[in-house]
Amino acid sequence: MKIRCNTQLLSEACQNVQRVVTTKTTIPAIEGILLRAEDGKLQLTGYDLEVGIMTTLDINVEEEGSIVLNAKILCDILRRLPAETVTIEADSRQACRIRCGDAEYKLIGIAADEYPELPTVNDSRPVIIDSDLLNDMIRETIFAVSTNDTKMIHNGIKFEINPGELRLVAVDGFRMAIRTESIKYDEEPFHFVVPSKTLNEVSKLLDSSEVAAMNVAKRHIIFEIGSYTIISRLLDGEFLDYSAAIPKSSSTTVEVDVENFIHSIERTSLLITDRLKSPLRCVFEDNNIKISSSTSLGTAEDRIPAKIEGNRVEIGFNNRFLLDAFRACSCETVKVSLNGALSPITVVPMEGEKFLYLILPVRLRGEH
Repeated sequence: MKIRCNTQLLSEACQNVQRVVTTKTTIPAIEGILLRAEDGKLQLTGYDLEVGIMTTLDINVEEEGSIVLNAKILCDILRRLPAETVTIEADSRQACRIRCGDAEYKLIGIAADEYPELPTVNDSRPVIIDSDLLNDMIRETIFAVSTNDTKMIHNGIKFEINPGELRLVAVDGFRMAIRTESIKYDEEPFHFVVPSKTLNEVSKLLDSSEVAAMNVAKRHIIFEIGSYTIISRLLDGEFLDYSAAIPKSSSTTVEVDVENFIHSIERTSLLITDRLKSPLRCVFEDNNIKISSSTSLGTAEDRIPAKIEGNRVEIGFNNRFLLDAFRACSCETVKVSLNGALSPITVVPMEGEKFLYLILPVRLRGEH
C-alpha cells in the first residue's frame, strides 16, 4: 500500500474513528484502525465488537492495499505532523513508513485479515431525520440512561417510531426522560433500544451533518451521517412499561421559570459534594419555591417565585437529578406536577407533549 493525502483531513478522520477503539482487549487488531486503500479512496474503520465507525476519504492511491495501525499512535503522529501532505507506505510484512515534511516514522502494523468483520445488516428499515433534531432529542434524554449493569436494556435509549412521530425514552430507576417529535414516516410502527455509548458517538458526528439516516434491522442499526457510517448492535430485553410509571393525577401544580429554578438549584447545591451528599429540600407554597440544603459544611437557602395551585408540598430531591432534567428543558417556563412528598414529580412544557421528565424524590429526615 502507498497513499498520499491531506494531513489535516486524515487526522480528523482518524480522531473520529478512534473514539470507538478499545484498549481493553485481548485482540490486538481492534486496538488499531483498519486502513484500506483502493479506487482512489481510503476507508478507515474502528470497531470494538459492539460499535463500529467507518469513513472514506478521496486520496491519491499510488498502490492499493490495507493495514491495521495502532489507533492511539497513529492519531498522535498525525496530530503533530509538520506539513500539509502525508505519505503512508506499507509492505507485505506490515512494515509501515509515515513521512511528512522532514518527519518520518516506521511502525509495525497488523495484517488486515486479522481485523474482525463488521456485521452485515439485511432487511433494514430506513428512517430519515434532521440531524439537529436527532441531536437535540439524544442530548435531552441520554442523561437519564442507566449506568447500572443489572438490566442492560436500560443502558440505552428506546426509540419508538410511529407514523409521523419519533419518541425517545430513557430510564435509570430514579428518573425518566421522554422526548417526542414529528417526523416524516408513514410505514409500520416499530421500536428498538440503542446503547448510550453508540448514541454518544452519533451525537458528536451529527454536529457537522444536515440529515441523518437510520437503517434498522433486527439486531443492528446503521447511522449514516455525512461521510461517516456507525454500525451498532441493539440491546435485547424487556424495557420498562414507562407509561404505567407516569402519575395520572396531581394534588399540586407549579408553573416556574426554568432558568430561575436552575440558578436556585445551583446556588443551594454549593455545599453538596460527592463526599457530603445531602438532598435538596424544596417547599412549594404561597407562590414561592423555597430551596435549602444542609451538610457538615453548613446550610444554604434560597427562594424563587412560582405560580402554585393546590396543596403545600415539602419534598427532597437529588440535586443532580433535578438539575439534569431542568437543563434539558427546551422552553422558558414549565409545569411541575406533584402528589405529596413521596411520589415522583413530572416536568412538562406548558403546552404540547414535546418532553416529559419524571424524577423520584429522596426521603427527608423525619419522613415515614
